[in-house]
Amino acid sequence: MPKPLWLVRPRSDGGWDYVSFQLTAAGGVVEMREGSHLPPQMPLLKRRHRLAADEAERCRRQLQLEDGFLSSEPLF
Repeated sequence: MPKPLWLVRPRSDGGWDYVSFQLTAAGGVVEMREGSHLPPQMPLLKRRHRLAADEAERCRRQLQLEDGFLSSEPLF
């Protein structure tokens, strides 16, 4: 995951659940942020994790295949 990756899924209230993955300065470590956004409100950060790159890739696949998230441009 060399560049930031965003996954989103729409919610019934018009907002979005999001997960972003970004490589940290400590090589091989990926920061995963989970939250929600309902414009025009500020985004809500629910959880933040630091994962090994291979674990982050497994998590990304699970979110896309099982949880209905799709690749997206950054929401904000």
